[in-house]
Amino acid sequence: MAQQFSDTKYDCMRYFIGDVRDQDRLSRAFQGVDYVIHAAALKQVPAAEYNPFEAVKTNIMGAPNVINVAIDQRVKKVIALSTDKAANPINLYGATKLCSDKLFIAGNSYVGSDHSTFSVVRYGNVVASRGSVIPFFMKCKKEGRIPITDPRMTRFWITLEQGVNFVLDCLERMVGGELFVPKLPTMNIMDLAKTIAPECPTRIIGIRPGEKLHEVMIPRDDARKTIEFDYYYIVQPDFRFWFRLYNHTGGKPVPEDFEYNSGTNRWRRRLTLLSRPQNWKNKVDIPPALNMGSQ
Repeated sequence: MAQQFSDTKYDCMRYFIGDVRDQDRLSRAFQGVDYVIHAAALKQVPAAEYNPFEAVKTNIMGAPNVINVAIDQRVKKVIALSTDKAANPINLYGATKLCSDKLFIAGNSYVGSDHSTFSVVRYGNVVASRGSVIPFFMKCKKEGRIPITDPRMTRFWITLEQGVNFVLDCLERMVGGELFVPKLPTMNIMDLAKTIAPECPTRIIGIRPGEKLHEVMIPRDDARKTIEFDYYYIVQPDFRFWFRLYNHTGGKPVPEDFEYNSGTNRWRRRLTLLSRPQNWKNKVDIPPALNMGSQ
């Protein structure tokens, strides 16, 4: 990134080596900063299960460091990136991210008369990202067989560009306390395997520890707090000040039994992948529904 966006060409850019566990380093990095997008986390499910203390130190203990320093340095807005695994978590990674989400939402209660605000963005799997199933299936394609954990498994999918646009849009519209969830397509794992390697047989290997058949982005218990818009949902916080700050014109409450689940999601898609893997991040056939500037 430093080569592509050099500080000599972009004088607003600075590059630091640091750690969210180090509050002093964060304090230095946040000086003069107006907006923070918090993406630092230990995100690999098996690694978090095997190294739980480290996951807690980064994903949970790092959160109040970011919150406290942002308040002290008078940062205007902070958005923390979450994951679908934080909703009804069954693995340690998801549990740490759920805790992080709640810390950032609660951070708005610590601000007092200062002007820092905190919100969270939660979305699903990023298409063709490092460590995702698509590069793994491509590797398996060369070996002639595709391993499948469970043929019923479904996941939410978002492209990298859509994820970036959604986060930036939420950064602009946030007032503090929201948990933003985009409306995303769902895909069955067998559809993905057959799209990438239609000629390869599959082998059922069973669900890995900490995996779900279907992911949830809004649990049913949060339905009473959820507002639906054309391209996204907002889960409202349980704060009295919220309704004084936020005008959700255009949104509507969801049904009381609503759950945003990849297995029951009405938006089911098949992916049309080009033959050149380097094009997938921009060319995967998911409609660009997250162009949300008009909402």
